[in-house]
Amino acid sequence: MGGALGDLWMLAAVNPVPWARAQMAFTLACHIILVPLGVSWAFMTLIANYRGLRRSDPAALLLAQRWSKYMALTFAVGAVTGTVLSFEFGLLWPRFMGRWGEAFGVPFAFEGLFFFTEAVFVSIYIFGWRRLRPWTHFWTGVPIPIAGVFGSVSVVAANAWMNAPSGFTLDSAGHVVDVDPWEVIFNDAMPLQAAHMVVAAYLVGGFMVASVYAVAMLRGRTDHYHRLGFVIPFTVAAIATPVQMVVGDALARWVFNEQPVKFAAIELVPKTSSDVPETLLGRLNEDGTVSGGIEIPGLASWLSDPGTGRDTVVQGLDSVPADSRPTISEVNTVHLAWDVMVGLGTLLFLLSVWYAACWIFKRRMPRSRWFLRAASCAGVLAVVAMEAGWVVTEVGRQPWIVYEHMRVEDAATGNTGVWITFIAVVVLYAALAVTTVLVLRSMSRRFRRSGGFVDHDVPYGPRSPAGEPEPVPAEAPDRTGRVP
Repeated sequence: MGGALGDLWMLAAVNPVPWARAQMAFTLACHIILVPLGVSWAFMTLIANYRGLRRSDPAALLLAQRWSKYMALTFAVGAVTGTVLSFEFGLLWPRFMGRWGEAFGVPFAFEGLFFFTEAVFVSIYIFGWRRLRPWTHFWTGVPIPIAGVFGSVSVVAANAWMNAPSGFTLDSAGHVVDVDPWEVIFNDAMPLQAAHMVVAAYLVGGFMVASVYAVAMLRGRTDHYHRLGFVIPFTVAAIATPVQMVVGDALARWVFNEQPVKFAAIELVPKTSSDVPETLLGRLNEDGTVSGGIEIPGLASWLSDPGTGRDTVVQGLDSVPADSRPTISEVNTVHLAWDVMVGLGTLLFLLSVWYAACWIFKRRMPRSRWFLRAASCAGVLAVVAMEAGWVVTEVGRQPWIVYEHMRVEDAATGNTGVWITFIAVVVLYAALAVTTVLVLRSMSRRFRRSGGFVDHDVPYGPRSPAGEPEPVPAEAPDRTGRVP
């Protein structure tokens, strides 16, 4: 028994690179779920707040107040998971940070400023209900989505720099000796990658929030409050969806021109050729052939450059040595993730068209239970599509951590005990996820019991401040923010 455990220990401790990659991938996949809420929920809250003040809509004001408190919780959890990621750069990738930290760290300096700005105004906005004049309170919330967008852009700029490194000078030993901060931030990949992520945040955040109210409406809660809770986020997501398709197409063309090997993995192109088919599903075999799936003749070439159509030459995986391109399993992972992202994005686009058509022709949201069922699934589908998009971005860049400058195995820690931290992080994040869901559900129950505006509704603790009677469910507040 002891010998078997020893053999297992040695097997797990042989190579730290897969464990470092797995831990980074896991923590990023968890954190990225919270990012859309951090970026977009404040914007949707302000829409509800504005409507409540402008139209004297008490339900909209009540919705804004409750959303602001949900938003605060997800912001706090996102801050924790984001901090873990920051520490992991140094712990899991010390050689990467040791060599490239001067350049890679520049966008994070700006992200820190935007994060603190967002945190300050989130606090002011939440505690400003019924403590500030209505419109003054509204304007204290405006910096929140602005800071959220710029904070997200700053982080994406760092990732984009890994795909298109620039803004630095190397000496004869390969060390960074000079850094141009603006060129690091505004690298060639940054504009499209940042736009893609910001639009995705509004798309995913909108569908996530709307899906909760779609479920409530399926259960019979079709009052004005729940309809408004659905319409605001779903409209934001429906507007973002076609925009995302345009941005995504432009980004795919950038990858075709600047990262041809990644594009070859996306499209399953083993050999450089023209008239390349678009392969839906399918897989690359060890002998370089493609099997399975559905081929649409010439479409991959045509989409890459409509100007030359099917005559467009697409570089294949064979255009670089085997050790400078993704492995067969990585290629299949990238291609499948691409199909999932595009497929789910198309379904969400069709759902948005359905929604828009009802508003255009019937002047109301769709009432079909089939629509509400689809909308209730849209949040999960949007998250899966976003996760798949990041798989394409990160796995498709393999074997590079800094494109054509540093390989992943040269950047990772040499500590063979990384697998222990991976297991610990998985357990910690599982506990954090369960706790977050329980707190959100507890807040939701307390909101339903309270009936109207309350300033002391915390997930735990007394229902009313010490020495005060329990609140009696009241009407929603008027446009001044006061309960009648």
